[in-house]
Amino acid sequence: MDIQNRKSILNKERGSSLIKCLGECEIGDELEVIKVDAGGTATQRLATLGIVPGVKIIKSKSAPFNGPVEIIVKGTKIVLGRGLVAKIIVSCNNICMG
Repeated sequence: MDIQNRKSILNKERGSSLIKCLGECEIGDELEVIKVDAGGTATQRLATLGIVPGVKIIKSKSAPFNGPVEIIVKGTKIVLGRGLVAKIIVSCNNICMG
């Protein structure tokens, strides 16, 4: 996916939700995974961790200086590097104003 298409997907509004990558959301936001835009191995790894389209997640912590991000998936805390986080496309509810 080229940068222009990705920007247009990330900037679209659907009703009361906003589509963007997980890294752009604020701590405490409740999100729904829309798409995992990664290669086969990374997509499979994230699926094994429960990060698949349709699942609800919460962004709970974000380390400074582009460090890892902690999310909660089905009650389990998972820490992901920024590279993987950038490939997770989510839908924010009304609370997400970023």
